[in-house]
Amino acid sequence: MAHYDLKTQDLKTFAPKLRAGDTVTLTGTLYTARDAAHKRIIAAMDEGQDLPFDLDGAAVYYAGPTPEKPGQVIGSVGPTTSGRMDPYSPRLLDAGLTCMIGKGVRSQAVADAMARNGAVYMVAIGGAGAVKAESVKALDVIAYEDLGCESVKRLTVEGFTAIVAMDSVGGNLYRDGAAQYRTE
Repeated sequence: MAHYDLKTQDLKTFAPKLRAGDTVTLTGTLYTARDAAHKRIIAAMDEGQDLPFDLDGAAVYYAGPTPEKPGQVIGSVGPTTSGRMDPYSPRLLDAGLTCMIGKGVRSQAVADAMARNGAVYMVAIGGAGAVKAESVKALDVIAYEDLGCESVKRLTVEGFTAIVAMDSVGGNLYRDGAAQYRTE
């Protein structure tokens, strides 16, 4: 297991080299999107409409930030359960999405799409949304404003930490991490 300081624009090149258990500190752009936004993005793809952001090489953080207090860029911005995005993720990965950040296990269909596309799934610590907010330097709502906290936002982050939970060669921290402590 290793630690990497990465710019998000380099994830497309670097993601296939990351392994489950690696820690990563990201600087650059993350897009927030949860299940309602994913459903709309897939509908836009089906209808040939423009997408809210370029999926090629993008990193999506499954989060619905709380409103900011005076003087803050963002409120708490902790991860949401990633499995809710599993019905949509394979198509987004096949369209170029490179990195997903959330919490919890993913389906085999998502793992297969990650392998096909050299993508990575990272986890952020649940319950640490206030700490995550400290790494957000700017926020812009870019799509689906009617969804409120679930609108698609572009976050500019510095020092956003995450752990690689699933890699593009089949490594899975949820499976492999538990196995190393299993007793017969």
